[in-house]
Amino acid sequence: MKKLFGTDGVRGIANTELTPELAFKLGKAGAHILAKNATSTPKILIGKDGRRSGDMLEAALTAGLCSIGAEVYQAGILPTPAVAYLIQKYKFDAGIMITASHNPMEDNGIKFFSAKGLKLPDQLEEEIEALVHTNASLPCPEGEGVGIVRACPHALEDYASFVISTVPNLHLNGMKIALDCANGATSAIAPIIFEKLGAEVHTLHNCPNGININANCGSTHMDSVKNFVTSHNLNLGLAFDGDGDRMFAVDENGQEIDGDRILAICGLDLSENNQLAKNTIVATVMSNQGLEVFCREKNITLLRTDVGDRYVLKKMIEDDLSLGGEQSGHLIFRKHSTTGDGILAGVQLLSVLYRKKKSMAEMAKLIEIFPQVLINAKVPNDKKHQLQADPEIKKALAEVEANLSADERILVRPSGTEPLVRVMIEGRDAIKITEWATKLVQIIEERG
Repeated sequence: MKKLFGTDGVRGIANTELTPELAFKLGKAGAHILAKNATSTPKILIGKDGRRSGDMLEAALTAGLCSIGAEVYQAGILPTPAVAYLIQKYKFDAGIMITASHNPMEDNGIKFFSAKGLKLPDQLEEEIEALVHTNASLPCPEGEGVGIVRACPHALEDYASFVISTVPNLHLNGMKIALDCANGATSAIAPIIFEKLGAEVHTLHNCPNGININANCGSTHMDSVKNFVTSHNLNLGLAFDGDGDRMFAVDENGQEIDGDRILAICGLDLSENNQLAKNTIVATVMSNQGLEVFCREKNITLLRTDVGDRYVLKKMIEDDLSLGGEQSGHLIFRKHSTTGDGILAGVQLLSVLYRKKKSMAEMAKLIEIFPQVLINAKVPNDKKHQLQADPEIKKALAEVEANLSADERILVRPSGTEPLVRVMIEGRDAIKITEWATKLVQIIEERG
């Protein structure tokens, strides 16, 4: 039986893999599981990132939720972290975000959030999945028991006010920045937030039409924002992904600043101001060895988790920590947010630069990033989890590992959201590790 939930909700090609029928069932099952402790009519918030299939899936989800008696509040197009925040502000019983994040427009996904604005633990996802697969009989209220749909008209404004409130007295006067909104969920709100903070804002890719989300833009396609920053002599650029839960920066020279560098910059600033809880940063197994070296030199503890900001947050909650994130740009400032938030992370980063009166390039030099090669092997979803047991792949992997030095490492893992196996090798010799990764990917694709 096909597993529905990956590392970040349920994803697939909209209308063929992620169908309205499946969305309807997920709505019913999700409402039943997440709102079973509600003392009154369960209230559930829905947001979406603006891709064309979002309307279709929202309608199906809403029908499923209403059929079980839930009251549905539709917030429209807004970033994923806004959903997480608004759940808590408005005291909803749960929330749902319709998004495929950085994936192409034909994909879509469904993310569930608890009443605390948290992504669901594996146990709850398994309970929802079991109800969907077994077609379990769920409540079907009649008459006045059927759910209704309401609007949530002030969602974006409330989220913007919250983000601005996290940096009191910040005035970015004189700072010239570019924002690449990926034609996604940040398009309507990110420029407003940074303009209210006093920056001179130049906005790219902020005209979503349902089809152009993530299309050669955003945090996974950085060329346009890099070129814009350098050609217009700006201080820096920020690039978000389709649903706004991740962010990459660009310095004044057009150099990319990934999540590891941003963790180092913000983590050191928090540490120097005694605001880094237990002087510890949480990252994942994908974070660069350079971050490990940086933290050791600054007497900061670095903890690693599995890939996925939900696992980063889980560790942060368990150990009561304040900063964590991923190399991919998911950055969690737990004092303010329960999930990765690209706009909020951008505001925090600019706050550090402005207070220290240093350029993005100067701050980026704090950390030396080791050469890292990440190549994706294309493998069908139904095979990607079994391939590491293949004898030929195990042999090739062992040969690479035998040649690694103390400063080098390899990580091979199936993607949680796409039909890929990711091969990452890290070391000081970029040519050597590229050759190894390329060879290993070729073998994995042949055996897949």
